[in-house]
Amino acid sequence: MRSSPPSTEPWAVSLADLSATGQPVGQKVDGEFPCPVPPHHPLVGRFGQLVPLAETHSDGLFDAFAADQTGSGWTYLPIDPWADRAVARAWCAQNATSRDPQFYCIQDLGGVPLGFCSYLRITPEIGSIEVGYIHFSPLMQKQAVATEVMFLMMQNAFDLGYRRYEWKCDALNAPSRTAAARLGFTYEGTFRQATLYKGRNRDTAWFSIIDTEWPALKTRFERWLSPNNFTPSGQQITSLSQI
Repeated sequence: MRSSPPSTEPWAVSLADLSATGQPVGQKVDGEFPCPVPPHHPLVGRFGQLVPLAETHSDGLFDAFAADQTGSGWTYLPIDPWADRAVARAWCAQNATSRDPQFYCIQDLGGVPLGFCSYLRITPEIGSIEVGYIHFSPLMQKQAVATEVMFLMMQNAFDLGYRRYEWKCDALNAPSRTAAARLGFTYEGTFRQATLYKGRNRDTAWFSIIDTEWPALKTRFERWLSPNNFTPSGQQITSLSQI
């Protein structure tokens, strides 16, 4: 027998089964767990690609981020802007070997670095994974590659059997919150005083996409990324939000 949680319990969001004692319990979960840890290999799209971060990407990334003359792109990251190429090289060398976070360099199809991002909080045992530590350079602003690489990361995770895909950000980071909503994430709430960075408090806004939502979202992304949705100069015809 199946029962929907009472509407007076706003924290109960999923259908529930009933235990032998008549109490609501979570539904049975299909699938094989643990999921595979994402293989650290390239993910290639029509507009750009993600490749495992390497020390050799440091100069290109340094140049890409140098276009951010105000430094605003670094505000919500746990690290300060790279002071020089040596700092960039050291950071890339250290994080190239990290497995959680698992870092990728975002590139155009010609191999020019545009930014970086990562999988983190990788929990194969329960099929949960987060995308984060995202830093897009100004070269990616309002470009299709920015959306495409997020789609490629999502698709890879769900293809590997993950059932929960997370996005978290500083609750004060309005652009990140807007991006999460545009990409189809559901806002789940804000964890107050969740952490601190650079000597400041961070309330963390949580978002997620779950596996049952993915097929419809995948179709939406594929329609947006279709060649028919872009002019010869690369301008979108219909926005992702409209689709």
